[in-house]
This record gives sequence, structure tokens and C-alpha cells, in this order.
Amino acid sequence: MATKKRYLFPADYMADPSVHIFNDRVYIYPSHDWECENVENDNGDQYVMKDYHVLSTDDPMNGEVIDHGCALKLEDIPWAGRQMWDNDCQEKDGKYYMYFPLKDKCDIFRIGVAVADCPEGPFIPQPDPIRGSYSMDICVLKDGEDYLMYFGGLWGGQLQRYKDNKALESAYLPEGEEPALPSRVVKLTDDMLQWAEEPKPVYVVDEEGNPLKANDPHRFFEASWVHKHNGKYYFSYSTGDSHLLCYAIGDNPYGPFTYKGVILTPVVGWTTHHSILEYKGKTYLFHHDSVPSGGKSWLRSLKVCELTYNEDGTIQTIEGIDE
Repeated sequence: MATKKRYLFPADYMADPSVHIFNDRVYIYPSHDWECENVENDNGDQYVMKDYHVLSTDDPMNGEVIDHGCALKLEDIPWAGRQMWDNDCQEKDGKYYMYFPLKDKCDIFRIGVAVADCPEGPFIPQPDPIRGSYSMDICVLKDGEDYLMYFGGLWGGQLQRYKDNKALESAYLPEGEEPALPSRVVKLTDDMLQWAEEPKPVYVVDEEGNPLKANDPHRFFEASWVHKHNGKYYFSYSTGDSHLLCYAIGDNPYGPFTYKGVILTPVVGWTTHHSILEYKGKTYLFHHDSVPSGGKSWLRSLKVCELTYNEDGTIQTIEGIDE
């Protein structure tokens, strides 16, 4: 049976949703797609996003979705170059912290922070990016008193340009039977504005504890998301060029995470990116596709559907293309 889905905000093209519950409402932090004349390429130059809007609802499948307007825009960021991709937001002590990837004036992705007094913004950017930051696709998990940032993406996300948190002379992408390039995780400082430690690799492993290989269609590519269910940590992600959303389960937020399966099969459009949230007793998968734009990969639309767990904690696969 097909899973019922809803387009959340048909009035505009938005993608890469991060979702959280603030003040008993679901707040959605998407990227904002714009029409462009760039040719599609593996660097993602067709994704010309230049601002963020914040949406909210009290009923993801049926309720009104409010656009709270522009919360942060490119020209307000002192170090900005181009391309404001996926972002996330977390609350601490009554302040809201938006974390966003953005290429600097040298076309290198850094991670910035902007601060607001309410979840819809407006967000005021810090004058500089996080020291030592690199790559993109950010998720911030509140785990007890700690806030952990997950980040990283291949190809246009530039993760292959780094090893052990240092820039490489030449980018290196593992191939074949080599271990796949992993996501990263790092604890934030108490003021939420910097990294408190060196980022660590997030390993997705098979049932024998071996990291997934570079030629495995289920290996990590981008779009980290972490949520908890029944005391377990679920690390989910996009596989990029094999167009799946997959997940792995672990006992520690730093991993390792044991690969378990596919959450969402390929959608219309090249990218797939998501978040998972439990709200009012139901669990939802927020994601996107390019059906409303006629398949333009750089003009995507937000979707949501319910997600179902099996009794053993595994997730039932959802078909990405609706009949």
C-alpha cells in the first residue's frame, strides 16, 4: 500500500528540511531553491540558494503551514560568498542557534552560526564562521546537556578535500573496496558558537563491524540526521548518486552505527534529503522531491509522510515515487 504524502508548502520551492519541536509546534528549517541558468554539474552549481525561510505547523499531515518569512539572507553575512545550503537550528537557554553551510569568498564551504530570540528568527549572523569548519549538510542533536553537530557531504560538499580535519593538497575519494568516506560529528562549546573538540568520523558498519565500502550503494554520501527511538540512536543519511535514504542504529551518538536498511527509495530529482521527528505520538519523515517543477533537480518541494517502525526497531521502507 502506498504511503500517504503531503506537499507542505506548494507556494515556493524549498528543500533539505530540518525539523524540531519548539513551543509545542513543528518548526521546519529548509533551504530555499531559486531558478537559475547554471548547467547541472557534480559540484552542485545549480543550487544557488541565497536565503532561508522558517515554516511551522501544529499538524504536519493536515494543518496550516505558516511561512514566517525570510529569517536570514546572504547579504547579511559578512564573510559570504555563495550557496546557502541545508541548515539546522537548536535552542539553548531561550536563544535559537541556526547553523548553516556557506561558501566563503574563496569558494570554500564553512559553517556559520546565526542567533535569534525566537524560533522563526530573524537570525543575526556571527561575524565569522566556526573556526576550523568545513563541508556542509548540518544536523545538531541535543543529547542530554550536550549539543552534537553532524556534518559533511561528498562531491560539491567538499568533504573529500579533508583528512583528519586538515585540508588536502588534492581531493581524495575512496573507490571500490576501500572504506567509504564517513560523515563527521563534533560537540559544540557551551556558548553554542564554536566546536569544543576535533570532529570525529561517524562510521556506518555492517553486522560484522566492518565499515561500508566505497562501492556499496548504501554508503554515506551527505545529509546526516540523528534521532533517538527506544533508547537507540538512529543515524540516517543520503547515499547521493544511488539516490537512497538509508539508516543505521547505534548505542552511542558518536557511533559506530550498524547499517539496517533503506528508509526511502529514489524520488523524482537527483537529491534526497530528510529529517525524522516524533510529534504527538506519531513519527514523520520530512523530505523533498522535484515533481512539482517537472523534474528540475534544483527546484524541489517539501514533503512529509508518516514513518513506521517494526517491532524490532527497524523502519519500514517508503516508496519515493507515488503511484
